Amino acid sequence: MPEGTKKLGVLAIAGVQPYQVKSGEEYMNADQSSHFRKILDAWRNQLREEVDRTLSHMQDEAANFPDPVDRAAQEEEFSLELRARDRERKLIKKIEKTLQKIEDDDFGFCDSCGIEIGIRRLEARPTADQCIDCKTLAEIKEKQMAG
Repeated sequence: MPEGTKKLGVLAIAGVQPYQVKSGEEYMNADQSSHFRKILDAWRNQLREEVDRTLSHMQDEAANFPDPVDRAAQEEEFSLELRARDRERKLIKKIEKTLQKIEDDDFGFCDSCGIEIGIRRLEARPTADQCIDCKTLAEIKEKQMAG
């Protein structure tokens, strides 16, 4: 990450405040869907800008150092940046999948059990596709299989 920048939460990136649920409001209505669409669009755009910045940075910084230590340090730096961008590309795909779920009116419900995931959990992790109980259970199962 370039000097002088810091990671922001997805709400801050989108420039929105936490959603205030109104009394008697239906879950995942048009206002809520719009709120999450705005968050996801802003997050995706921020990640795309970071990918573009990395590309131009790597092109500008590419140098043929005569010292093998300098060359190795530059290659390691580029390798770390490429790994980070690869994770971001995967996240962009997940964001686009989530945006499609919003379009299909299937957003905000657990893929495992079908209950509402919850506004606050989705604001913390907009790409969540499981409720906290199912996610916790899946993580426990994963630990048992690995250990």
